[in-house]
Amino acid sequence: MSVYIYPQQMLPAAEQIVAMTGSTVLIGTLAHMPVKLILDNQSTASAVLYISLNGGSNLIQWKTFAAGEALVLDGDIYMFPSGTKFYANGTNATGSFSVSYTYINL
Repeated sequence: MSVYIYPQQMLPAAEQIVAMTGSTVLIGTLAHMPVKLILDNQSTASAVLYISLNGGSNLIQWKTFAAGEALVLDGDIYMFPSGTKFYANGTNATGSFSVSYTYINL
């Protein structure tokens, strides 16, 4: 009996990045379920990150990022589902907030 290994490719999704304006702005929507996720406050002030699992109707305040803070989530099994929307609010911030991720190409 032969054993076949199905190779899985981890691919990068396009970076989602938006400038902080002092109000809550949509950073982007996950097109795929991520394997590795990088959340990066590239602005000069703290920014509050919100997550929506229902298309933006309900925003969940998730984490406040200090200026320049980044967080890497390595959720090989458990991760945010595709369709998750990320929002941020960086009052008095100059700069951007970035969401970058990789996903498995099945």
